[in-house]
Amino acid sequence: MICRGNSLWLHSNVWAFLMLACAALMASLLGFGCRKNAHTSDSRLEQIDEMLNKQLPPGTSLARVDHFLKSRGYVVQDSPDKNSLVALVRHIDTEMLQPATARVTFHFDSNSNLISYDMQMVPDAPLRP
Repeated sequence: MICRGNSLWLHSNVWAFLMLACAALMASLLGFGCRKNAHTSDSRLEQIDEMLNKQLPPGTSLARVDHFLKSRGYVVQDSPDKNSLVALVRHIDTEMLQPATARVTFHFDSNSNLISYDMQMVPDAPLRP
């Protein structure tokens, strides 16, 4: 009987440990999994980042990225090298009604396909008509 009591105690401790481990795993997935493609930690640029992640996934051609930016009126700037494209992307946060502007550097591979992009907050310029 003593063995049986100990095994029951051991079984309940293992069960509790497994439940705690599962809860910790779920919390980490919920906390980090949603932002796996984040290119910025600046909350003001999250909507721009989400739009670019959705519209321009890795593998998108340079021509498609360039067309996407120009067709939306974003300013394309001189790039530091032939495998990158720099643009000023402006977006109005629909919840806060605040503008946010990011300097986005798109990085391309040797076949001119998008690898990734970096974002930096830049001061907002006045809206043009």
